[in-house]
Amino acid sequence: MRNEMQIQFSALSENESFARVTVAAFIAQLDPTLDELTEIKTVVSEAVTNAIIHGYEQNPTGIVFISAAIEDGMIDLIIRDNGIGIDNIDEARQPLFTTKPDLERSGMGFTIMENFMDHLEVESHQGTGTTIRLIKYLTKNKALCN
Repeated sequence: MRNEMQIQFSALSENESFARVTVAAFIAQLDPTLDELTEIKTVVSEAVTNAIIHGYEQNPTGIVFISAAIEDGMIDLIIRDNGIGIDNIDEARQPLFTTKPDLERSGMGFTIMENFMDHLEVESHQGTGTTIRLIKYLTKNKALCN
């Protein structure tokens, strides 16, 4: 059975923890390991922070959208903004690349997302925003999916 949820919230840094906890509460019904839960919360934090800082350039009038679906031990997350978009996705996905060095950004967001999830897709268009799709198969269900 597929179960889905959607949330949207203002592009404020203080809402990053709200997003992380909300997604974690939703996927808890799959009984993930503590490591899996931590990894998912981390990627949600990274994607939401990217939307707020880079997509909306910290403009609190922007809206961040999250949808999550779970089915057969698979988590499918989509985190989207209608911000400025990413100029060069390949460059943005390189470790240590950041467009905001003055904000002490590490440039590891996409690298962390790739390492913690089983699948990452990034779609972005200048002036219309970015959509990040993240898929993870929980450990106890990976054997069923291979």
